[in-house]
Amino acid sequence: MADASFDVVSKVDKQEVSNALTQSQKEISQRYDFKNVGASIEWSGDNILIKANSEERVLAVLDVFQTKLVKRNVSLKALDLEEKKPQLSGKEYRLEFSLKDGISQEQAKKITKMIRDEYGKTVKPLIQGDELRVSSKSKDDLQAVMAMLRSADLEVAVQFTNYR
Repeated sequence: MADASFDVVSKVDKQEVSNALTQSQKEISQRYDFKNVGASIEWSGDNILIKANSEERVLAVLDVFQTKLVKRNVSLKALDLEEKKPQLSGKEYRLEFSLKDGISQEQAKKITKMIRDEYGKTVKPLIQGDELRVSSKSKDDLQAVMAMLRSADLEVAVQFTNYR
């Protein structure tokens, strides 16, 4: 019998992010507390740019955007916000951040080590570019690995694809 396998990936649905961004723009244009503060959120190439006249307003716009993402089932771990603060640029504050797509090598190594420590030689994780293939003879072991990865506190949002 052939080994069963699945892929561990970290993909962001750009269409859902774009929809959340559009909803955020609409809410910002209608809310009273965002009137006359120059608050905006928009795409800046592959990044997202938030602008306002105070640091607090920038963070409030970010909160609106994050709320919209959660409602659309996009993980907040997909936002690359580590140690980013609004920067003063002329008369306005700006916050620019990107979306994390794919699993980095070091993160893949951590996940591989976690699987090997827990399941030994029965489950074989293999790094393939920005994703991870996990294979085993037992489908029960694979489902246990999925459950473990869902409950683990990882730095990336993981999805499981290609289950065979």
